[in-house]
Amino acid sequence: MRAQYKLVVGFLFFTLISNAQFTPDCRSSIPVCGDAPISGIADGRGDIDDFDPDVIRQTGCLEKGSNSSANIENNTSWYVFRALKDGTIGFDISADTDTAEWDFAVYGPDTDCASISNGTAQPVRCNYEANNTAFTGLGTNPESGQEGFSFVKGSKNTYDELLDIAEGEIYYILINNYNTNFDGDPEPFTLTFTEDVDALDCTFRDEFLGLDVNACEGDPDVVLNAFRSPVGPDVASVRWSVDYDDDGTIDDPNLATGTEYTVTSPNTGRYFVEITTASGAPPTVTDDILINFHAPPNPADIEITVIDYLVDRNKIEVLVNGTSEYEYAINGGEFQDETLFHDVPPGQNTLIVNDKYGCGQSEEIPFLVIGYPKFFTPNGDGVHDGWNVLGIEELVDAKVYIYDRYGKLLKQLGPGVTWNGMFNGKKMPESDYWFRMEYAEPEEGVIVAKTLQNHFTLKR
Repeated sequence: MRAQYKLVVGFLFFTLISNAQFTPDCRSSIPVCGDAPISGIADGRGDIDDFDPDVIRQTGCLEKGSNSSANIENNTSWYVFRALKDGTIGFDISADTDTAEWDFAVYGPDTDCASISNGTAQPVRCNYEANNTAFTGLGTNPESGQEGFSFVKGSKNTYDELLDIAEGEIYYILINNYNTNFDGDPEPFTLTFTEDVDALDCTFRDEFLGLDVNACEGDPDVVLNAFRSPVGPDVASVRWSVDYDDDGTIDDPNLATGTEYTVTSPNTGRYFVEITTASGAPPTVTDDILINFHAPPNPADIEITVIDYLVDRNKIEVLVNGTSEYEYAINGGEFQDETLFHDVPPGQNTLIVNDKYGCGQSEEIPFLVIGYPKFFTPNGDGVHDGWNVLGIEELVDAKVYIYDRYGKLLKQLGPGVTWNGMFNGKKMPESDYWFRMEYAEPEEGVIVAKTLQNHFTLKR
């Protein structure tokens, strides 16, 4: 939207619960459900850039725009909800001032904040339109009666379509105030769920510390807020504790007190809070959250093992001694989760290890696979013109003997020497040729003589 006119909730009430209903960062999204209106505020983009303004210029219908000062996430608030059962969900976002202009995007299911912020996950519902109503959302505009439909730029449509949800699915809602994109002034709004509101899981609010966080080492602090619990300001005391290894054993049962606790990088762990209420009803509430700080792989911790080299189907296996989850690519190919690579070409290759949480990747790591080409084409074009065992220089006392199909010795090779397909000044015909390689290899401190025999093809 691009104009708002309606005052819905008094400022005194909003001030009372603002701490419980505001977060500008996706990773600390507030769990909500459909049993009551939610008063929120948008006040800046938080401690981290959920969308890098220099990289992510658009996500769904939300866009940075041509103004260099604009940013998708200025003056935003994040919420998250979980489906209790299958159903259909809508919501209304209503303006609580006459100056705010609210836009939104809904992400999910089966996504996380890292996928949202890097642009991998795109909104399933979105609105970024200018209009003259105080409402936007999913479903039907209660002020104008306009039915929602898929976003069309410039349509002045205030509502997107209702959202079908399935049991257990989790969705994130980003609410953004466009009008204060450049001044950072906070403004309030009211979020109200519609349609099958009983399809939303209200026990999700008991997880008031939010969903588990995956961050990168060096990221800004993660601030945990006990005021977001279902008891709100009914707090007599708060106690924080931590299990750093997440192994079921509390490492520090008296980590801190106070309604907020700040987790700094790289203090990975499962953090617990116990709130004693002032009213005694209920006497206590608890929650926990796992915060993982990930790091790019250290090259010294990456081990490449060549399995069964000098055979027809070379394999390598990658082992990383790191603190995160990784994916792997060789020779500029696609990344894969599997650490085993099949059919690795002989000769020099490269490996890249990428942190799956967006915390960086290694430089290209060269590695050598000792093996032989299955064919060569000595036609003078500079490609596959010569043949030898690739990586032979890494072997001990290696010699290669090439024979024709009748067992006639045609050439003896060593490191730095290739066969050009000639014998006694004549071009040898297209055919399969055989080779025998003799070399030595250390085994348990003893040099053992070995022999390899196989064949390759000369093509012209």
